[in-house]
Amino acid sequence: MSKTKYINKIGIEIPAYIEGIGALQPYSGSFTKLKKGIMEEPSIPPPNKSILPHKSKLKKSIKRAIQACNPHDGMTISFHHHLRGGDAVLMQVMEVIAAMGIKDITLASSSLTSAHDGIVPMIMDETITGIFSSGVRGELGLTISHGHLKKPAVIHSHGGRVRGVHTGRINIDIAVIAASASDEEGNATGSHGPSAFGSLGYACIDARYAKNVIVVTDNLVEYPCIPPSIPQNFVDFVVKVDSIGDPKKIATGTTRITKSPLDLRIAKLASEVITKSNYFKDGISFQVGAGGASLAVAKFIRTAMKEKQIKGSFLLGGITSYGVDMLNEGLFRAIFDVQSFDAAVSSSILNNPNHVEIPAGYYANPYNSGCVINKLDVVVLGALEIDTNFNVNVITGSEGDIRGASGGHSDTAAGAHMTVVVCPSFRGRIPIIKKKINNVVTPGETIDVVVTERGICINPLRKDLLQQFAQSNLQIRTIEDLEEEVRGICGETKPVEYEDRIVAVVEYRDGTIIDVIKQIKE
Repeated sequence: MSKTKYINKIGIEIPAYIEGIGALQPYSGSFTKLKKGIMEEPSIPPPNKSILPHKSKLKKSIKRAIQACNPHDGMTISFHHHLRGGDAVLMQVMEVIAAMGIKDITLASSSLTSAHDGIVPMIMDETITGIFSSGVRGELGLTISHGHLKKPAVIHSHGGRVRGVHTGRINIDIAVIAASASDEEGNATGSHGPSAFGSLGYACIDARYAKNVIVVTDNLVEYPCIPPSIPQNFVDFVVKVDSIGDPKKIATGTTRITKSPLDLRIAKLASEVITKSNYFKDGISFQVGAGGASLAVAKFIRTAMKEKQIKGSFLLGGITSYGVDMLNEGLFRAIFDVQSFDAAVSSSILNNPNHVEIPAGYYANPYNSGCVINKLDVVVLGALEIDTNFNVNVITGSEGDIRGASGGHSDTAAGAHMTVVVCPSFRGRIPIIKKKINNVVTPGETIDVVVTERGICINPLRKDLLQQFAQSNLQIRTIEDLEEEVRGICGETKPVEYEDRIVAVVEYRDGTIIDVIKQIKE
């Protein structure tokens, strides 16, 4: 690690260089880099490929497909996480690669869940030495937090991942794409089949830019597989397996509407903020995060839209069956779906032309001529911690361990007219509103409103919102006042103790470094 250090815009010390990652740029503001227009980083071309007519792409096993891709020590292999907790493909593939004796692999999955805890031994024996991901959970997160991954992990947003591939920061040798249906040429989808999971939005960039692309399916269908989310001209090999995973495990506790009275109160307050804002009108565009309280906001917004006879423009992001119901009721003209949080959504993607499957670049990549988040009016997000400058942590827990996901948090916060964060003021006597948080993923300059059960805080940067809500009956208070009250209830918290070693860096969506995560002291 370089001895030269930067202090980024939010006051966090960032090394100029880290071995295994390279030179780092400090975060300088949510739009500072983008305002320059043409980006300074290179833009790598996708690889040229060819295949002779009528040559079969089918391989009898994952091992044979991997062998056909020129596997080697030091390669980067990518996966998508659309099956979330039900994914079985990543482990099937990595077990084959580990048995082949290939080492020093960089794993570039769009996100990692507890379904992937099986790769922990591969980290310990240095089969896997680097990770790019939007999120890490379970034993895998603890393993990284305690310093067992050789190179620091890179935590990026969903839009930032696309930017990383475009610029060559993530250079994929083999992309493995799980599909609920595919034909022999590799036309692949997640919208139908016994293991249907919905959108394949995160895998599109991998298919376009990887040197080798393998589609893995448990449902090989007659040519052509329609509709093709991944077209055959990007696919090199196709493998039929017994199972790609269990789509029932896509919907977890974090992707269902909460039944907690506390969270429902917070959701009701957040919905009042939205309905009393100037954005609640015909043509509103809306996204909610994956948290149960965030999703509950949609329930109240749905009722308010019916009462006010408001018709929205589009719903965006991770889509649940609840969102599909709102589309079918005519409350929104369209859904843009980059990730389906409910397997039941797949039939809507398949049958409703207004339910549009979109790639992650179209969703949130800051390095293009305008992604859809730039058209968002309101986004509702969750948080693990928030400081008095409105900076948000969604990646590390109260004990400093990696247990969350950047996801589209910083992307949507940057793009939306009004970003609303919902969370309790404390959980189990552990404060959520704090003077200092463990790590920052989303900068406070892009957070507009924080809603807790103890009141609503408006970012002082949003003088327009303060003026809008001044005459309302909303319980508006300063975030400093709220933090003081929470501290009085919970007491002073003991700061997490860290070693000097950096175990992960948190990239902002433009590729600059907003924070570093250090190894937890034993």
